Amino acid sequence: MPRILDHREAMRDAVEAGFRALLFKDHYYVGMPHAIMLQSLHPEDRIELFSGIALNNASGGINPHAVDHAVGLGAAIVWMPTLSAANHLADAGKQTKTFPKTTRKMLPAEPLSVLDANGALTDNAKQVLDIVADADIILAGGHLSAEELHILFEEAGRRGVKKLLVNHPTYVIGCTDTDIRQLVGLGAHMEHSIGMFVEGKSLKFTPQDLAHLIEVAGVDRTVLSSDLGLLGSPRPLAGFRAVVQTLLDLGFAAPDIRKLVGDNAASLLKLQ
Repeated sequence: MPRILDHREAMRDAVEAGFRALLFKDHYYVGMPHAIMLQSLHPEDRIELFSGIALNNASGGINPHAVDHAVGLGAAIVWMPTLSAANHLADAGKQTKTFPKTTRKMLPAEPLSVLDANGALTDNAKQVLDIVADADIILAGGHLSAEELHILFEEAGRRGVKKLLVNHPTYVIGCTDTDIRQLVGLGAHMEHSIGMFVEGKSLKFTPQDLAHLIEVAGVDRTVLSSDLGLLGSPRPLAGFRAVVQTLLDLGFAAPDIRKLVGDNAASLLKLQ
């Protein structure tokens, strides 16, 4: 997908702004090699770089072998299917009709779900949960539906997964306030993409929507991340500055803002 900045530029922006860590996400490939090489090439930049794997068709779908390999490379997070998720492709609400397209046409996506025809978790999904639990890394729901997430996260908890993350719960996922409260009750954090709350191509929600979502999940269970860098949107750093201003305008206290944009994510990454 066309970007307005590359890995190094994102790293440089983060360093200059005083970020202590940066996590790269791509829907199609693991980012740990980029993180390792960038840190090796720029030891003067005091920032920790992380990445993980998204279990889309390009990675073989819900593929325990890919997850095991990613963990071996130092993955900090495993995203369940995003662009290949059956829920994303069905998109009953048509929210994905403006979703960014790849520069080159790819093979048609094969819809993926963690559930079998009977509505039970697949063996591959269970094996992925075991690998994530053993590595003690983050399990993110990707673009699975709210219904799938309840089943997946309940089993994840039983299998020892301690770090659960719901990606943009009100975009594509279909979470209601009740869903959010129940998923938080299972130990999950709600991750909101600030690109959907600041000016730019991806703007979808109001400041009042953001305040409400933070209230529903609680400050301690909310993570604000960028999801920026695409054409027509601001750079990630500009997005963070804009959302911090929005939170100040909404009356959030400085310690709570720091939790939302930094501390909660740091705890998931096991940073001191």
